Amino acid sequence: MQCPLLYRFRVIDKLPEKPSEAATRGTLVHAVLERLFDDPATERTAGRARALVPGQWNRLLESKPQLTELFAEDPEGERLARWLVEAEELVERWFTLEDPTRLEPAERELFVETELESGLRLRGIIDRVDVAPSGEVRIVDYKTGKAPRPEYAEGALFQMKFYALVIWRWKGVVPRRLQLVYLGSGDVVTYDPVEADLERVERKLLALWDAIKEATETGNWRPRPTKLCGWCDHRAVCPEFGGTPPVYPLSVALTVRPADPADAADAADPAEGGQGRMDPV
Repeated sequence: MQCPLLYRFRVIDKLPEKPSEAATRGTLVHAVLERLFDDPATERTAGRARALVPGQWNRLLESKPQLTELFAEDPEGERLARWLVEAEELVERWFTLEDPTRLEPAERELFVETELESGLRLRGIIDRVDVAPSGEVRIVDYKTGKAPRPEYAEGALFQMKFYALVIWRWKGVVPRRLQLVYLGSGDVVTYDPVEADLERVERKLLALWDAIKEATETGNWRPRPTKLCGWCDHRAVCPEFGGTPPVYPLSVALTVRPADPADAADAADPAEGGQGRMDPV
């Protein structure tokens, strides 16, 4: 949806990408918030959460030694120390947004998977699932960045609606609430989905998958330049920046028109009049 060519580089060519400080910090903060719920409710304090950061960072390094590259040029450890403090501050901010002493998540880092009637299989990992005594379900996702501007809010919710669709098709239950917790800005964004919302998401996904299959068969993956290109690891092989993509590793079939996954998904959403753009994620 962001860039078909980037999808190809990541999924088909499997080009390596350097770890980033921001993404790794997000992984670390998620790990701390997950582990905090191992403690009794009365011990879930901001101080305890901050104290978990160094140990979770060490565990992350053990599982992914390549992350040492992030601070290879930091012999004195000053940049790493600042980075860890920033992670601690994000963790601490969470306590101003939610009270973990009053929460008992039903699931943490829950792997979910379902297969639609079309045969398309959807899967993902949900940060936290809360279940009320009445049985109502809340899906919670932590974001270490800032809340998006209003014009981009729908795109930010797409991931959550995806999760809600998976839960609905898997368990037959529409989640009562979707909640995005933005630790970078201290905002909480909530949305209460209905079946019609999730049906629209399902139509988008089906159309997107059809377009992905067509692009896979034709080898036609068009770049879609945006402001995010500045953070892309693959500019050297992107034609938008004068590069040449690697030889396409799959056999190619001729087609009457080029495929653009996002364009195909646009046309699939009757709620958008068949003409709108796909929600960015």
